[in-house]
Amino acid sequence: MALLVQTAGSLVAILALAGLAWWLKLGGTPRLDSDEAVRRAAGEIEDGFAPVTAAYDAEGASALARDGAGRIMVIKRHGNRFAGRVLGPGATARLDDQPGEFNLVVDPGEPRFGTVFLTLPDPEAWADAINGLNVAQHA
Repeated sequence: MALLVQTAGSLVAILALAGLAWWLKLGGTPRLDSDEAVRRAAGEIEDGFAPVTAAYDAEGASALARDGAGRIMVIKRHGNRFAGRVLGPGATARLDDQPGEFNLVVDPGEPRFGTVFLTLPDPEAWADAINGLNVAQHA
């Protein structure tokens, strides 16, 4: 009987904590599902980065942002936060040969950051802009 009371008490405590977390809106999966969400994430990643153009993945897990100076940042979900990099001359982008789950592949040129896969409405324009970063450095 004591084990049953202890088990029931533990279950009540777990449900109470889960309810409290839900009420406080803790946890969950952050999404990049609006221009404002992309702006907020970009500003948190690099202080002063103020996007004027943003495109976010259909799944809300990654995004691209361009600021007034023409810099492009790639952002991806990393756990329950976002990580991002301002792309430099080593970055490349390619269109997916077999569209399905994604249509743009961005390699920021940093192996530790990894490749980012996005599904965007205008992947060609973003690929040209990212690949143009390499051309601008050699001009």
